[in-house]
Amino acid sequence: MNDVTQHTNTTPGGMQLFASLVYDLGTHTKTNEKLEALIKYFSAADDKDKVWMIALFSGRRPRRTISPSKIATWCAELVGLPLWLFEESYHTVGDLSETIALLIPEEKTNENNSPSRSLSWYVEKFLELEKSDEQQKKKFILDSWAELSAREIFVFNKLLSSTFRVGVSQNMMVNALSKLIKLESSVIAHRISGNWDPSTTSFSELLSEESSVADHSKPYPFYLAYAIEDDPETLGDTNEWQAEWKWDGIRGQIIKRNGTLFVWSRGEDLITEKFPEYHLLAEKLPDKIVIDGEILPVKNGQVLNFNVLQTRIGRKNVTKKQLEEAPAGIFAYDLLEVDGQDIRELPLHERRQRLAAIVSDVNVPQLMLSPVIDFHSWGQLKEIRLTSRDVNSEGIMLKRKSSPYQVGRKRGDWWKWKIDPLAIDAVMVYAQKGAGRRSNLYTDYTFAVRDGEKLIPFTKAYSGLTDKEFAQVDNFVKRNSLEKFGPVRTVKPELVFEIAFEGIAASNRHKSGVALRFPRISKWRHDKPVSEINTLDDLKKMLEIYGK
Repeated sequence: MNDVTQHTNTTPGGMQLFASLVYDLGTHTKTNEKLEALIKYFSAADDKDKVWMIALFSGRRPRRTISPSKIATWCAELVGLPLWLFEESYHTVGDLSETIALLIPEEKTNENNSPSRSLSWYVEKFLELEKSDEQQKKKFILDSWAELSAREIFVFNKLLSSTFRVGVSQNMMVNALSKLIKLESSVIAHRISGNWDPSTTSFSELLSEESSVADHSKPYPFYLAYAIEDDPETLGDTNEWQAEWKWDGIRGQIIKRNGTLFVWSRGEDLITEKFPEYHLLAEKLPDKIVIDGEILPVKNGQVLNFNVLQTRIGRKNVTKKQLEEAPAGIFAYDLLEVDGQDIRELPLHERRQRLAAIVSDVNVPQLMLSPVIDFHSWGQLKEIRLTSRDVNSEGIMLKRKSSPYQVGRKRGDWWKWKIDPLAIDAVMVYAQKGAGRRSNLYTDYTFAVRDGEKLIPFTKAYSGLTDKEFAQVDNFVKRNSLEKFGPVRTVKPELVFEIAFEGIAASNRHKSGVALRFPRISKWRHDKPVSEINTLDDLKKMLEIYGK
């Protein structure tokens, strides 16, 4: 982001401390600098602000209570801009929160005499706004803008709009806390997970062992794999490794404690009610148990395309028809707790053996043991990997049999070995400016394939090019725009790119009739004219083969 502040208070308040932290994390490029900024914040902040900071940095954001259009209108009124000019400014900057922070001039703020309000005060006021009328909301926003610096206004708006993001991992925050309070990072990661309310939880309660034990729903931090970078043969003896399919589903933990079943996603969303099929496990599973696995659409023991499960994601209530058409199971691949004992330090082969026995005893179709792939050489496993899409898998997982279950993404013991992506050549037809550091460049593109003499848009992508290439495409867009629709430009269909993607599915929402999974630019095809790009028929053939 731009440095949107030119002022500092002599006595930093809680919000100023937090805004300075966000700015430092956004501008520092070295890991140690970011870690020091986090430690500095934890050392200076009020305990209640620390709790909200932990919540915000781990994805617990307040709900949006005011629409972006209202916020934009109130800012335009405050600074005396017609709304069309405000919108042009927004399209140039690319970020609403930053636009507002840049537009409100110094004389509109009263920061030298502003109250030193805490982060927690502002965030909890956001929660209260849900029940307020429009005039009360507007007064709160204008009063807040008047008492905050430009840098604080930027962060304030981000929190208000539920678009708050930071350039650090949760692991880094945990490591900073660990250095400060002398508690193992794995212990902290576990204690800040699960179902807790930052409005009512104190800092000491959050990190206490008693609170962790009392929360029967609390999941463990997930262990994540790195993408393998070298030939698997560099991993050594095949007997030291366990191979499994890398499933394309929702990573989750099944927990049964105190007679109650809980289902958590990797994003720490409690999703028990979204999968009523699992209620049977509340009766069948032994108590005090935690299983790690993948939530997948499964019918008659066969894994279906992830697109089938997407019909259920985001719905508050699942209908009987959806349960029949997209039944969900969980493929279990690790056991983290049994009889109330944390067994993550046991070697994988021992955890797996105990897991297999439990799955066999439960014996219900909703819970299956993720199969181990039998192989005797790395060459043989390479051949097996090529068949991944036949079982709706993204590739292969490699896990060291002696490995403990660690926290976060660690190198050495768990690797993901994905299959090569699908690819298709397409022409860029629309462009839009990006966000953040790319807010002045056209970096978001829409691509089309041929259908006879027509071009049919079929996907968007905004990653995969170098900074130099993005600048070259931006220059092309500015020189070759045909029409303007708000922030979107129609461009001459001349630039051809190879688009890579992980999967393809039928879609009634798209004119092309298809939707791609994780599309990105893999290559700028300078060597290929528009006349040689792929066709809509090519996409439909891919759909027949890979969209099952």
